[in-house]
Amino acid sequence: MDLVARVRRIAGQVGAVERALQSDAGCSEVLHLVAAVRGAVNGLLDQIIAEHLEAHVSAPGLTDKERAEGAEELLAVIRRYAK
Repeated sequence: MDLVARVRRIAGQVGAVERALQSDAGCSEVLHLVAAVRGAVNGLLDQIIAEHLEAHVSAPGLTDKERAEGAEELLAVIRRYAK
């Protein structure tokens, strides 16, 4: 799936959360909507991580330096996300 399409879908989900909050929807409904957003963002992150690995760590022809830099970039993102 195209990354921009995923981001647009996530934006729509966030809009649904906003509308639910504005309409005083029940806590359960809002929680389900937020959980859906979180799942969608996690899916986006997974896809970007996989594409980064393919392009900057495991792609044929990369130098050892390029692979190390790609791995370091990914590790920094994972550490930031895990906080």
